[in-house]
Amino acid sequence: MNILLDTHAFVWFMNADGKFPKHLIKDIENFENTCYLSVASLWEMAIKVNLGKLELVDDFENILEFCSSNRIILLPIEFEDTRSVIGLPDHHRDPFDRMLVVQANRQEATLITKDRMFDRYEVQTRW
Repeated sequence: MNILLDTHAFVWFMNADGKFPKHLIKDIENFENTCYLSVASLWEMAIKVNLGKLELVDDFENILEFCSSNRIILLPIEFEDTRSVIGLPDHHRDPFDRMLVVQANRQEATLITKDRMFDRYEVQTRW
């Protein structure tokens, strides 16, 4: 299974937050699954850290090392992703979430998210 982590899911996983369901941790740690983190999520986290709206257990600078040690692949934003946002229904205006929808579809990935807003889109989710 291909997995794309929503920003909050990644933060909870990285921070070892008790709110993050154990079955999702198993999905991420399963060697048969491919797990992605979008550059859009990194961008969103950087903005929130800068504004003081997000605290990470570790320094932001260590995210790439954390991803590498947990076999989480950094997913770049491709031109096709930006083009696909144009045709995306306007159910939600958050640009980061809209990018995750198109990237999950491009990767044929299940989006790991607690956010039920994603149910409005044609995207596979799990929580």
